[in-house]
Amino acid sequence: MCGSIFAGAIEAHAESLKSALARAYRENPDLNQSRASVRVQDEEAPKALAGKRPKASIQATAGWQVGAIKIPAGRSATGQRQSVDDAFSSYPRGATLAVSQTLFDGGRTESAFRQAESNVFAARSTLRLTEQAVLQNGAAAYMNVLRDAAIRNLRKNNISVLEQQLRVTADRFGVGAVTQTDVAQAQASLAQARSQLYGAEAQLKTSVAAYRQIIGDEPRRLEPGRSVEPLLPKSQNQAIDIALAEHPGVTAALHQVDAAEQAVKTAESALSPTLSVGAQLTNQRDAVLGVPGTRQFAGAVIGQLNVPLYQGGAEYASIRQAKEQLGQVRLNADLQRDSVRASVVSSYGLLETAKASLTSWRAAEKAAETALIGVRDEAKAGARTTLDVLNAQQALLNARAAIVVTQRDLVVASYAVLGSIGRLSADTLDLDVTIYDPSLHYDQVKTQWFGVETPDGR
Repeated sequence: MCGSIFAGAIEAHAESLKSALARAYRENPDLNQSRASVRVQDEEAPKALAGKRPKASIQATAGWQVGAIKIPAGRSATGQRQSVDDAFSSYPRGATLAVSQTLFDGGRTESAFRQAESNVFAARSTLRLTEQAVLQNGAAAYMNVLRDAAIRNLRKNNISVLEQQLRVTADRFGVGAVTQTDVAQAQASLAQARSQLYGAEAQLKTSVAAYRQIIGDEPRRLEPGRSVEPLLPKSQNQAIDIALAEHPGVTAALHQVDAAEQAVKTAESALSPTLSVGAQLTNQRDAVLGVPGTRQFAGAVIGQLNVPLYQGGAEYASIRQAKEQLGQVRLNADLQRDSVRASVVSSYGLLETAKASLTSWRAAEKAAETALIGVRDEAKAGARTTLDVLNAQQALLNARAAIVVTQRDLVVASYAVLGSIGRLSADTLDLDVTIYDPSLHYDQVKTQWFGVETPDGR
């Protein structure tokens, strides 16, 4: 295909399809957002592990208090009741250190962690889906620009040919070899060609905008795109087997099934007893009845066993709900398998159609070139009309435009097949990038006990 994109704006550095996809892999906002989403999901694992980690807190109090005390002091010599009265003000203050540790929670923490981990794996598969979509869309955007630029150039060349045809027809009309009708037909064809050029330029601008959105930069001098057929399995049946095992849509669904199974266990743990132990140290001043100068220090170690008997039925509803959600995600896994299988068959069909069409259109182009030469020679001898020449020229133009379109379809279809089996990735395409590894962030935060900064320092 034509590698020139903008006449008069050609740059020395040529962009290849692989370099464009490498830029998209690094800079595409959809892909970066999906990576951030995986990092968000990673934090669910340490949150789940917190259920069996110790908890500690300090509570401090301080205030001002006034009071009065009346203490009975017996009776006087005359038999009257006597008392000792006193008024005071104090500043009660104190602090309590409490530490607790869950010893048994019915397996809730373990199930919650496994559920979180399965959701992390599902998020990574979803990230792979986004990566595939970005790379496939990037390849389509690249080839669309090439296609539309080539068609724009064909339309330009066609105008030059039709202008020459109009001059020849006008000269022949001047000597009486043709009629005014022939001139009008040549003029009409030229006007239509100019209109088609305007449409081609508008379509090219649209494709350039889509390229900029996906790749992240304006297209400059694009090299011809190449099919990735050498990376595809040898047969469609082999591709289906690979897709059912490796496609990120399938693996994401299976990880969601694992997460739903753990969610059932987490819900069932609400019916299990829990056992915990706690320690508490308390130091208070002026706190005993608010009397100034008093001081209290206490320490305690307490074990607590909680056996749920009936909590209103909410836990039973949660268990039933979790089981229904498990059934739902299992059905979704079956749906994903069927969808992937259909996608492989469909994409292979498009690829084979594009290959066959390209062969046919190349034969049509060769025949149209021969026909045009013959029609022009016959027109000079008076055996053909101007309209015959214009029709032959249009047939050749249509064949060349169809070749351009089919070349684009062939490359895009090959990327679609690679994506349908789940192997469209920066690693498979051997892009010049540092491969993003989502497990690095997960390993950094999974067992982290303290800290508010993210691993990258934010």
